[in-house]
Order: sequence, then C-alpha cells, then structure tokens
Amino acid sequence: MPRRDWEPEDEVVGRAYDRRLMGRVWRFAQPHRRLILASLALFPPVAALELLQPWLVKVAIDEHILRGDWAGLGPLAAIFLGCLVALYVLRGLQSYLMQLTGQRVMRDLRAAMFGHLQRLEPAFFDRNPVGRLMTRVLSDVEAINELFVSGVVAVAGDAAVLVGVVVIMLGLNWRLALVTFAVVPLLVLVAGTLRVQARRSYRQVRARLARLNAFLQEALQGMSVVQLYARERHEAARFAERNGALRAAQIRSTLFEASLYASVETIGAVAVALLLWYGGGQVVAGTLTFGALVAFLEYTQRFFLPIRDLGAKYTVMQAAVVAAERIFGLLDAPVGIASPPAPVAAPLAARATGASAPAADAPLAARTTGASAPAADAPLAARATGAPAVELRDVWFAYEDERWILQDCSLTLDQGERVALVGATGEGKSTIARLLIRAYDAQRGQVLVGGVDVREWELGALRRHVGLVPQEVFLFAGTVRENLVLGADGRVSADALARALRDARAADLVAALPAGLDTDLRERGANLSQGERQLLALARALIYNPRVLALDEATSSVDGASEARIAVAMEALLRDRASLVIAHRPSTIQRADRILVLHGGRIREGGRHAELLAAGGLYARLAELDAGRAPRAAS
Repeated sequence: MPRRDWEPEDEVVGRAYDRRLMGRVWRFAQPHRRLILASLALFPPVAALELLQPWLVKVAIDEHILRGDWAGLGPLAAIFLGCLVALYVLRGLQSYLMQLTGQRVMRDLRAAMFGHLQRLEPAFFDRNPVGRLMTRVLSDVEAINELFVSGVVAVAGDAAVLVGVVVIMLGLNWRLALVTFAVVPLLVLVAGTLRVQARRSYRQVRARLARLNAFLQEALQGMSVVQLYARERHEAARFAERNGALRAAQIRSTLFEASLYASVETIGAVAVALLLWYGGGQVVAGTLTFGALVAFLEYTQRFFLPIRDLGAKYTVMQAAVVAAERIFGLLDAPVGIASPPAPVAAPLAARATGASAPAADAPLAARTTGASAPAADAPLAARATGAPAVELRDVWFAYEDERWILQDCSLTLDQGERVALVGATGEGKSTIARLLIRAYDAQRGQVLVGGVDVREWELGALRRHVGLVPQEVFLFAGTVRENLVLGADGRVSADALARALRDARAADLVAALPAGLDTDLRERGANLSQGERQLLALARALIYNPRVLALDEATSSVDGASEARIAVAMEALLRDRASLVIAHRPSTIQRADRILVLHGGRIREGGRHAELLAAGGLYARLAELDAGRAPRAAS
C-alpha cells in the first residue's frame, strides 16, 4: 500500500504496477478523458500506417522490381510517401494531445496537494522537511506527467502494433513467424529478471532525491549561519555525500534500463539471424518470395521495436508508480486539526438576539470601517453567557515523543483584560498561544474561547476571533500592501489602512520606503529590519482586528529605540480587547492588568507587578535575573 509521508524514505513498498494507485491517478485524469480518448482513437490509424509500409515494400519487390515494372513502381512509391506524411501528421497530433493531457493532470494534482498541505496542522510540518514536500509537489508529479506522455497511453499503441504484426506474420508464413517467436521466452526471462532490480533502483532514486532536496532547502535557508561559523567545507562535504548517493542511484537505474534495452536488441538480432537462415533457405527452395522475406525482416523489426522501447516505458511506469505511492501518501496524510461537522461556536451575534447567522467568513465591521476597537458583531458565545474570553482547564500538552510541556495548567483571561505571561525559556508560553488558535490540540483538559471548547469552533472563525502575532514575523514576498491586508481578503479601505499604520507607528516607515505601500518585499521581508517587520506585523493585526490577541515576545529581538515604538503601537493594538502578552521586558509586563508566572507546566503565581515583586517568589527571581540585580520592593 502507499507509504505514508512520515514513514522512512527507504521503506517504500509496492508492486511494479499497482492497479489501485493507477485507479486513483485515473480519477484525476477523468475530467480530461476526451483528450485521452482522442489520443487512443489515433492509435489504430497510426498502427495501420506502420503495418502498411512493409507490405508495400513486399509488393514493390515481388510485383514490380523483380519483374522490371518501373511504370507500376511510381504510384506505389507515391503511396508509400503518402503513408509517411500521414504518419508524421498523426503522430504529431497524438503527441500534442498526450502532452496536453499530462500537463492538465499535473496541474490538478499539484493543486490538490497544495490544498491538502494548507489543511495539515503544524505538527505535520515539524515532522517533514520542506525540501521533501517540494519533491512531492514538483518532481513526483512530473513523473505522472510522463505517464501520460510516454507511458501507459503509448503502451496501448505499441500493443496495437504488436497484435497487427503477429496477425500479418502468421498470415504471410506461419512457420517463419514461429521462428521469430521462438526467442520470446528468452526475452520474457531476461526482462523479468531485470525488472525486479529496476523497481528497487527507481524507488531509491526518488528517496535520495527527496533527501538531497531537504538538505539543500535547509542549507540555503541557513547559509548566513554556515558562513558565520565557517562551515562551508563541512556543508559542501555533506552535500557531496548526498549528491553522490543520488548519482550512484541514478547510474544503477540507468544500468538496468540500458541492460534491458541491450538485451532486447541482442535477442532481436538473433531472431533476424534465424530468419535469414531459415527464410533464405525457403527463398532458395522457391517456397517463399524474396519480397516476403524482406517484409518479414521489416515486420520483425517492428515486432521487437515496441518491446525494446518497453524498457524506456517500463522506466516511466516504475517512476510513475513510485511517485504515485508518495503523492497519495501525502494526500492520505490525515488532517489532525479540522472544523467539527457541526461547529457550536460559529460567528453569531444572533446567539443573544435570535437573528439569522451571517456567513462563517463574514468580515468584521472594523475591517471596512477602520475602527481599532473590536466590532460589535464579533463571534462571541460569551456575549450571552458572560464566560471568560479565554480559559484553560487542567490542560496537558506534549509535542511528539517529548516530555509534558504543560501539566494540569489552568488560567483565565477575561473580556478586555490584559494578562502578561512570563516564565523561563521552554516553559510553554508560546505553546499556550498556539493552543488558543488550535495550531495544536491539548492531549488532556480543555481550551475554551468565549466559553466554548476550541474543538467545537469552526476553525476559520476561531482564527478570525483569536489573533496571534508570533515572535518570528513572517512576511511574504510581495508588496507591503499585500502583506498588510493578508487576512482581510483585500476588503480594507485606504482610510482604514492609513489608520492602522498610524496606530502601529508604522506610517513613517512605509512613507520612507521607495514605493510606499507598493514597495516589493524580498523573501521573508529580508530588506527590512526585525523591528520594521514587527511594526508591520502589528499593523497587520490591527487590520485583522481579532477579539482576542496573543503577542509572543514582540520586543525580544529589537533595539531600545524600536522597542519604544513597538510598545506605543502595542498600546493601540491591545486597547479594548482581551490580550495575552508573552514578554520579558519590564515595560511590557508592568502595564498588564495581571501577570501569570508559568513554571513546571503550571501557573504558579498571579498578580500585579508590585505584588509579585513583594512576594519574593518565582517572578521576583525572574525579574532579578533579567535586570541583573536584586528586585526592589514597590514603593
């Protein structure tokens, strides 16, 4: 059966031809079946023209050349030339139709794979390197394209030619035909022996290509670190090892393909030699015409030509089956986090009013009005129930095969409250923020938003309701404007955009860019500083306008001047909304309504800044370590 994407690369199993896998490929090809049928409809006339040529040669030799009938030879030569022209046109049209089919199937497969990747949870990407996934979407799908261009469809044409050759040869002289067919068992034996090894080598090529792509993607992303630590020689050696392994696998695969090709050529030559020996004797004895012998030699070439080309087509079939195993392994990867069939917490202002529900993806009013405060019709079950904005009840969470990060953790965040979450590195502060947007699911306990378990929310509504500004801001290649309106589907007025930039203290930054909002950003916003990227992220959050907001270390990687600007921007962003602020900087923490201290997977302390300092507990020690001096009691 198909290998799951997270299984080891070298444990791919399967058969040379898997009917079930090809059936799934066919489902992607069905929308384009008219093109496939048109290609198949061209095979009979192509095969007929192929088979007609040796017969015309026989007639030309026996009826005209040997009899000296030069006048009759001219029209026959014209017919032969017409066959060649017609064959050229039909083959060109057939090739175009097969290429078109392959490209369309490839497009549909890639769209399905990318759509499925978008639905998979972050834990999936923790397990699978990006380079390996790119191999699935790009290289493996190319193998499916080849299946249509020169694989299974072309085999149908070869089969038509072979059947025609066998029928004609038996009709011309069944004894001579049996001489030709006598070498077929040997051919089957050789091909069967080689195909087993070939199948393994094809899979090994795909596995090593994925391994090389994964390494290359990581190495290029971390090139600045490689150069910083003078690791160029070491990384080059690692690349050479993986590149060499791929080369060895490719050579091994080519060796089996070449061996099959050479075997068919050799066995075909033996068949020709037998024909010349036996057929020549019949010509001398007068039981076979010279033209028939020549035609037999031509038909023998056409008999072995598809078999010889079958080696190349076998390579295509092997690559396609292996690629299909990996493609459908990815498409079958279960979506671990998804909306429930009947979401409880849809975005309903109607919960309290009884009005009809708006669409789940309806934009908040503030997206078009530009208001910085949350919209009145935000999706809150809590409007009717008075539940906290966020609540964690006895939550246990661990990443795969790791220790418990959170253990029996409980906390609440009320409407409009600003809570700072502090703790040492690795205590699970960022994990809590990601549990709120359901990037991960807790193994035990409950995470509630607006009094409703996050597992019962429609996923899109939850992530419109709870926003997260991560520590590592990700900006896409594109314009500043495109990055700012990322979550608003372009439905943002110019006034709302300007207001968000002003509140985020990013207006001066955008005005200083060469083309303002239309300035192109490089990959990950590389042409901006960390502080500038953070300001744009805050402006983007203002435009997105969630009811609950989590900020993960927004000022941890910036200088003092940038921190001051970000702190002012955060004030505008956090105003009138429930917010969970993960931070170390005292300026951010002290403005919180409440501070929670996370240690050992639990909330150990809670209170205001001065109260926690005076208590002399965990918070006081963290403040001492951060400041480099003993904490002072509040005045």
